[in-house]
Amino acid sequence: MKDVIPYEELERKIYLIRGHRVMLDSDLAELYEVHTKNLNKAVSRNIESFPADFMFQLSIEEYRALRFQFGTLKRGAHSKYLPRVFMEQGVSMLSSVLKSKRARLVNIHIMRAFVRLRQLLNTHKELARKLEELEKKYDEQFRSVFDAIKALMADRPSAGPEPKRIEGFKP
Repeated sequence: MKDVIPYEELERKIYLIRGHRVMLDSDLAELYEVHTKNLNKAVSRNIESFPADFMFQLSIEEYRALRFQFGTLKRGAHSKYLPRVFMEQGVSMLSSVLKSKRARLVNIHIMRAFVRLRQLLNTHKELARKLEELEKKYDEQFRSVFDAIKALMADRPSAGPEPKRIEGFKP
């Protein structure tokens, strides 16, 4: 399965919509090797398995924004219905609804992609936290460096003989 669907490809099919990481019904149908229409029929027949925190339908504005990201559309390439999007739990539920070996294998792979994304996000959060700590630390260090330079300048011993006066110049 790793050879069939690279994680990078799966991760590109995961979108951030309404603050949730989701996958489109059409992308999932492609991965499961079924028609989007058939995937949605199976979901409709088992709608009680897909509460709002597992799946939702895009609004017209969200769909237009998503279509804009895709660029030029081919005639007939996109559904006339607003797509459904599935959160991680909804994708997991799809394997029980579709009941095929392919669906189970693809779901395992998708779950691993979601986990990888979560780990990457946590790593980025940890790096951001460490960077913030370093900035605070370096701010303190720079303050002490500047304080030391000011102290050196204030306590500076005489720098040698008084400079020569230039003839004809009066201060």
